[in-house]
Amino acid sequence: MPGRTAKLREMNHSELEVQQQELAEQIFRLRFQLSTGQAEGLKKLREAKRDLARIKTLLREAELRKA
Repeated sequence: MPGRTAKLREMNHSELEVQQQELAEQIFRLRFQLSTGQAEGLKKLREAKRDLARIKTLLREAELRKA
């Protein structure tokens, strides 16, 4: 989604790291919910994983630009 990525690109490094932590915690909670049989969190889990991957990609791009 171009809109979601563009919004993430506007964030600075520290904001991205905070967002990364929040998504990691959210993914943990959603996985726990799925293991207990609450399957309605599957779509949220997929979206959170994709968002986390986007953030990690942006952080890595910034890291490579500095080097």
